[in-house]
Amino acid sequence: MTETALPDRASALALMQEYTASESLRKHMLSVEAAMRAYAASLGEDPERWGLAGLMHDFDYERYPNDAHSPTEQHPSHGVGVLRELGYPEDVLQAIMGHAGYTGVPRETAMARTLFAVDELTGLITATALVKPSRSVRDVDARSVRKKMKDKAFARGVSREDVIRGAEELGVDLDTHIEFVIAAMRANAEAIGLQGIPASN
Repeated sequence: MTETALPDRASALALMQEYTASESLRKHMLSVEAAMRAYAASLGEDPERWGLAGLMHDFDYERYPNDAHSPTEQHPSHGVGVLRELGYPEDVLQAIMGHAGYTGVPRETAMARTLFAVDELTGLITATALVKPSRSVRDVDARSVRKKMKDKAFARGVSREDVIRGAEELGVDLDTHIEFVIAAMRANAEAIGLQGIPASN
């Protein structure tokens, strides 16, 4: 496979922000990017390449939400079409397609499996952080996330099944996976808005 030059992060970020007005959705994509970069580094893969998949995986979601779960229209198919025209590499595009189970695109690469594994989990970690008095990801651990997972009413938009399946597809222990993603998000706490509120004197 011939290597094509990766689009630079600045242009990717600008495109993501152009398509996405929601601050929470922007922060979700930044959280997924952080987790993808951390996993890439730990596996000896390219953090820039994996980071792009994370940063752009939901960039079309706000405009093309796909409530009908069409495998070929709306999110993520529309966004992938835009990115393909911009020269994004196919492995990144396949990973983005594969993170939405309804597309039917198999997750055949480590990048694709990792994107699926961290996507819903970052949402659950974010929600857990935001109910802490500090509103900080630094006060979240695997135990608190697992406890919230059991509460069906909490962050009900997050698929617990996908969180569990994602760790299984990666072949990692769920608690280890949760702690790894928490650590990646802690390292980027300010960018994702989870650095917390200053303690009152």
